[in-house]
Amino acid sequence: MRHSHAREFPRSPLRSPAPVRNVSADELGLGVTIRAAGDLPCEIRQDDRILGLVRRLLDDGYAGVILCGPHGTGKTWYAAQVAAMLVDRDPERVRFVQFHPSYQYEDFVEGYVPDDEGGFVLKPKHLLEMCDTARTFRPKRCVLVIDELSRCDPSRVFGEALTYMEMTRREQPFRLASGTETAIPTNLIFLATMNLYDRGVDDVDAAMERRFGKIAMDPDVQALQEILRSNGASAELVERVATFFRRLQAHVLPACRIGHAYFMTVRDTGSLRRLWDSQLRFHFERALQLDPQGYSELARTWQAIFEGLSGESH
Repeated sequence: MRHSHAREFPRSPLRSPAPVRNVSADELGLGVTIRAAGDLPCEIRQDDRILGLVRRLLDDGYAGVILCGPHGTGKTWYAAQVAAMLVDRDPERVRFVQFHPSYQYEDFVEGYVPDDEGGFVLKPKHLLEMCDTARTFRPKRCVLVIDELSRCDPSRVFGEALTYMEMTRREQPFRLASGTETAIPTNLIFLATMNLYDRGVDDVDAAMERRFGKIAMDPDVQALQEILRSNGASAELVERVATFFRRLQAHVLPACRIGHAYFMTVRDTGSLRRLWDSQLRFHFERALQLDPQGYSELARTWQAIFEGLSGESH
């Protein structure tokens, strides 16, 4: 079933009669549809652990999957990789959207936009457009990737569609507040990322969450070591950074348990020092702003990485 694509809205007498340029969602930064020629880039294999978990959760009947974890655990990267595999690397069957605090129903489901005559027309947005895409490609899977799910109120953004995301209600027609009739196809998959320590996490509706399976994306010392080795870091430096990283994961404050992806730029002691000066220092100062002694202790633990280290580079 297809929804109506445009609905006329009375022209405002207060508006100028001059033509109004339509602005796309991409131009506003509200979402991106991949249109590049060729296959989507993908660096994971069919036997990847996270990909396997996503597939099993979808087979269990969840509407989608949320990759959950702290900063720097590769959630966004993995979401793109998994999405590429689920759609056989077909760029026409996937779309990426990032939620943010001002994101609304009108940005995601449907909303009125200016027309060329100074009035307004009702236009489908990301969700309804991807429903159309999924119907076009059925039975092949299509994926809508939502980055930073908890940066806004997802229940408000999904609106009436929240109920019909559930697999038992897929293909069931329903009406939006505007009167538009639509249905969510069975082959449309939702893949989302969520930082567990964002301020908005507690506001995510339980009804929303229960429709998603969740996969924990935890900080991984082995992934950290592999990153450093592949960057050419010395064995001694790899082990010292890993020791510091393990101590972070035991920190009493969750915000200090950062992920391995923070260290993607580290190849020697010079780049490691720059990581602290340009990023980690500010993160830990904010996380420990009420505990200056705790910050001082963490900073000393960091400095211990460099004590007696051979071949230090700046």
